[in-house]
Amino acid sequence: MLEFTESRELRLNPEITGQISESQLLIQEIQAAAKVGLSALMALWQGSIRPQRHQPEVYQTLGDVFLLAGEPLIGYDVLAEGRKYWPQNLRIRQLLALALARSGATISANLLLQELVKEQPRNEETLGLLARTHKDLWIQATATASQRLHLRLAAQYYQQAYQINQSIWTGINAATMALLQGKTEYAQAFAQQVRGQCLVQLETIEPTADHYWLLATLGEAALILQHESEAADYYGQAVEVGHKQFGNLSSSRRNALLIAQCLKIDSSLVNGWFQLPRVVVFCGHMIDQPGRAVPRFPPSLEPRVYEAICDRLLQLNACLGYASAACGSDILFLEALLALKGELHIVLPFQREQFIQDSIEIVADGSWRDRFERVIAKAAEVIVAPHRKTLAAEVSYEYSHRLLHGLAKIRARQLGTDLLTLTVWNGQLGDNRGGTASAVSYWRQWSEEVDVIDLAALLKQSYPTLALRSEAEASVPKTIVAPTESISRDRQIRALLFADVVDFAKLAEEQFIPFVDCFLSEVAELSNRPAYRPLLRNTWGDALYFVFARVQQAGSFALALCSLIQRIDWAAKGLPPDLNLRIALHAGPVHRSLDPISGQENYMGTHVNYAARIEPITPPGKVYASQAFAAIAASEGIQDFSCEYVGQTPYAKQYGTFPTYHVRPDRSGF
Repeated sequence: MLEFTESRELRLNPEITGQISESQLLIQEIQAAAKVGLSALMALWQGSIRPQRHQPEVYQTLGDVFLLAGEPLIGYDVLAEGRKYWPQNLRIRQLLALALARSGATISANLLLQELVKEQPRNEETLGLLARTHKDLWIQATATASQRLHLRLAAQYYQQAYQINQSIWTGINAATMALLQGKTEYAQAFAQQVRGQCLVQLETIEPTADHYWLLATLGEAALILQHESEAADYYGQAVEVGHKQFGNLSSSRRNALLIAQCLKIDSSLVNGWFQLPRVVVFCGHMIDQPGRAVPRFPPSLEPRVYEAICDRLLQLNACLGYASAACGSDILFLEALLALKGELHIVLPFQREQFIQDSIEIVADGSWRDRFERVIAKAAEVIVAPHRKTLAAEVSYEYSHRLLHGLAKIRARQLGTDLLTLTVWNGQLGDNRGGTASAVSYWRQWSEEVDVIDLAALLKQSYPTLALRSEAEASVPKTIVAPTESISRDRQIRALLFADVVDFAKLAEEQFIPFVDCFLSEVAELSNRPAYRPLLRNTWGDALYFVFARVQQAGSFALALCSLIQRIDWAAKGLPPDLNLRIALHAGPVHRSLDPISGQENYMGTHVNYAARIEPITPPGKVYASQAFAAIAASEGIQDFSCEYVGQTPYAKQYGTFPTYHVRPDRSGF
């Protein structure tokens, strides 16, 4: 197969392309990039498509491809960009709703689809997608009344959609929902009808066409009919055809699991049919620097470690990886993923050039710089934490461990697959805090079972004499600070909140006293509650600045503050009736110091500036958060609120464009 860059040059050759339009050329490039992989798609999106306006079909095609690959957040960015230029395009908005639904923003997707149904009440695609969001809300609901409502609405909308064009996807979903309602005979009759449609279509479909959904639908119909061997056969064929269509595979498996639960079929049987790849987050020791007194990972051990990583990835069926990219274990892990045709997601703890200096070029041998550049180029995404390295570098590494774990957990949740933690570790506390031992400690704190490739054992097998020296070093007692405690007394990972009073400048002179006596007093009373315990509370004019030890405290306080502001009758207190706040959240390493002017403790740094740039772009009455805040919230398994993706958003004062999330209360009872 041609490399993507060569393929693109051929397609842009006028002698070959003839009269093909620019949009058709881009669609061909998208299709070629999809065969190469996610990194090629990202390069095309960022390099050729995003910088300028295109026809709607370009955004539709690329967005659909990202959804197919199980990347709803990137798909959302593509489709949101298309909607900016083509706000009334129906297909773009339908796919945007699907991206929202697959990313977990169920309510936002549902609201968008309700708008589309009002515009075109008899559009099968829209009705089917709306039904899907009610199915999601049914799964999420905890209140019995809500469960019944959303189950009924999901079944109703799928049946309405099927009556329009009798498409197999709405038909099989209507059959499944009927089964879940307890209407078994009706569901099986419906499934038999859809099965017949699929068999007819399967006979006439072009051999080169993608027939994943025909096979998956036949599998689902067979499962409803309780023909398990037939279901296994069709699902197996579907998986073979769509082995890289992670989004579709996840969707099919979810329905199959719902049916299995209803019919009391062993869920492990269903999981065995699909074998969705697992997501793995990784950390490990760097290669030993020249002159290291006590050997830990000598360069000569590299082939053994690489082989062990490859074997473990194959055993675990893990091909979606999250890691940093330091010389040694990190790069070996990323290279192993590439060899297995996996997907790479990289987080660097600070800016690239500084990282290369500190974590790549510390070893002269091994071509680590070239290997670093190669894995970076092949990565689906590279995230650089928004700060420079400081003297307290350990907290930067700790921060990147938390981001990696959270981002991996978000991806696993989107695909409905398992999250695994894998490390190359010698079982010792390590040279510095913030290293492999700290990452393992953090993972275990959040109930993750860590899969360890025992570096000490590999060293002992290959070099017994060196291992004896390493074991002697291990016998020397060491202490390590737990990840949730302060790694540095002056630089700590904290959750930050900025809020701004909307239209504060329009307050009349006589309103400033009630603003202080009523508005600020209410905020102060809320912040005094034991559940929140802010480390810092500050205000100046219309701005509020809070610092919390944990993201759970910050997110819960932000939502409580929103609710408080919207609940109070401000007009009765002499203030504008529509008094409101914009609230922004972020989490990152900050410097703790004593302010010599105020004499009060303060928190400062790049991450404080970052958080302050989110607040001005937040809609009034909403809470927006950074990707880092959402990742750490996911990492810590917080259930009090959810973070729903709203896209790549330009921050205030030309600070840059970053992934942003809308923080909502938990809606499990909705």
